[in-house]
Amino acid sequence: MPSTNQQSSPKPASNLDLFNIPQSFLLQMGTASILLLLITGKTTVRALEAIGEASEELFRGDRLPNLDFPDEHEINQDENIYTK
Repeated sequence: MPSTNQQSSPKPASNLDLFNIPQSFLLQMGTASILLLLITGKTTVRALEAIGEASEELFRGDRLPNLDFPDEHEINQDENIYTK
């Protein structure tokens, strides 16, 4: 016959390993991840600014080729051809 006076186990039924991790370790991991996120964000912003400045240099006027525009006399002759 089993005894009615059984001792309960000290561990709860749901054993979660997350609660076994010290809080200081969790705080350190959270702090490190946030610092890494901030550093990555600053680096990304600097890289995007550099790309923007490089694209502005690409479309700068002194680096584009000179286009040959027709003279007004040539334009008038072309208009006369189309109107005839």
